[in-house]
Amino acid sequence: MKAMILAAGLGTRLLPLTEKRPKPLFPILGRPLIDILIRRLESSGFEAVIINTHHLAHMIDEFIKAQAYGIPVVTRYEPTILGTGGAIKNVEDFWDNEPFLVINGDIFSNIDLGEIYRFHLSHKHPVTLVLHDFSQFNHVWVNPGDHVVGFGHTKPCPPSHTETSAHPRKLAFTGIQVLDPQVLSFIPTRTFYSIIEAYCKMIREGSTIKGFIAQDHYWHDIGTMEGYQGATRDALARKALKGTFPGVESDSLVWSRLKGDGSDRTWYRAARGKDSLVMVDHGPPPDDGTCEADAFAAIGRHLHNKGTPVPYIFAYDRASGLVALEDLGDLHLQTLIRRAVETEEVAGHYKAVIDLLIAMGIEGAKGFDPAYTYQTPYYDQELILERESRYFVEAFLNGYLGRNIDFDTLESEFKVLAEKALEHPYTGLLHRDFQSRNILVKDGSYYFTDFQGARFGPLQYDLASLLIDPYVELPRGLQLKLLNYYLKQLSDFILVDADEFLDAYTYCAINRNLQILGAFGFLSRIKGKKDFEAYIPIAVSSLKARLHSIEQGECPKLSKIIQSI
Repeated sequence: MKAMILAAGLGTRLLPLTEKRPKPLFPILGRPLIDILIRRLESSGFEAVIINTHHLAHMIDEFIKAQAYGIPVVTRYEPTILGTGGAIKNVEDFWDNEPFLVINGDIFSNIDLGEIYRFHLSHKHPVTLVLHDFSQFNHVWVNPGDHVVGFGHTKPCPPSHTETSAHPRKLAFTGIQVLDPQVLSFIPTRTFYSIIEAYCKMIREGSTIKGFIAQDHYWHDIGTMEGYQGATRDALARKALKGTFPGVESDSLVWSRLKGDGSDRTWYRAARGKDSLVMVDHGPPPDDGTCEADAFAAIGRHLHNKGTPVPYIFAYDRASGLVALEDLGDLHLQTLIRRAVETEEVAGHYKAVIDLLIAMGIEGAKGFDPAYTYQTPYYDQELILERESRYFVEAFLNGYLGRNIDFDTLESEFKVLAEKALEHPYTGLLHRDFQSRNILVKDGSYYFTDFQGARFGPLQYDLASLLIDPYVELPRGLQLKLLNYYLKQLSDFILVDADEFLDAYTYCAINRNLQILGAFGFLSRIKGKKDFEAYIPIAVSSLKARLHSIEQGECPKLSKIIQSI
């Protein structure tokens, strides 16, 4: 039993990733795909493997030489790419008189390769093509007897010599096939040639190609970024669920895409019956430095270990930026507050959340490693000026409203706001986007999400984020009551000077308000997420009121601009 892995392709659909790494070496949960394929062939009883190479061939050669496989694995370099048929013909000297298996080097699947080979030996046809129903690639015509009768979009005319060719259906070729040596005679030597061309010629001359219809399996073509991410998602979900839900290795997972919010990340749910998890896709890291996905995984695990109610992280794959986490449902605090009828009910929800927020800020800071963070380890003046003040000017005032305002003309006022916010910092662990859409509610319990921006900073900031949140628009009177409740509860943990705390809180709220409007402007105008526009008037009104509450001489230019909106 011998096998060939087709691995010479340029990988153009995966550019620019394939400029530095050939497709077969793309990792699936840390293991190069070609290694997964070779190990599967070895465990299925194959006795030798040959790999054709071209693009970045030296990298594949070096990888193979560094392994210790239990069977011979060799490579064959193609100076000019020969196509699937030409590649098979080019290693004619490798084959013996037995059927051989050929598999594409860019597929990830659990289809049983040994079973396919045994199936081929059970019939007398020269070729077995492994097929399945995959609508995107259904281009192979198969008759009711599972014989291949044509390829392509045009329905083939049934040959007159066989009645079983009537009513053919279309299926997709998986990239796995078993061939008898006689097939080599249909392929020209040393020229680019598709194996499909050889099969078409064989069918015209009366040969029968048998289809093996794969069922109850998973299959991914990693030839595109979507396919690669899909393969990794599937592998990570199975790894995460395997220990908890036996049978997930063979069972199909049902995937659904979840509605995202402001970020560019993509969210999915993988379900198997009543069991499920959530997958967040950050995309591959841009470089070797700490990225957003690193921060999400590290901070999430830290918070969970500290008893903070966050989703449990099952697994993290850095190469793809995928994180598998506990499924806590889709009910956000925002929805719960909108459903509430009585003010006391709203206050009850917020008091429960505030208790958890204080614990996160105090306990979460203990043992928190600044290396977890991917932007800055501290909420400081530079961050305020660049990511809140400047963001507000460029994304909201100029980008969204179309004003032509120079940041430099307001910088001195923004510095005052930053200094005042940090003047009395009761420092703890800062979530930095603590608002109702980042709080999930399940079975009466509250859970915090989107914690990847966490860092050290003033406790007042997260409280301000929660209370001035435009998504719920809490009445000012209720905000004050909840602010006093927070102070009372915080005093059980640390000594608090209420006046100092409240003074810094006011300026934290203003800076947070600037950040909110910058984000709404950016998301609405640049990202085209128009749903956020509905909350802009609420955020503008809040900013006007808070600027009015501070000393009038502190921000006259900014106040004038805001009053004109």
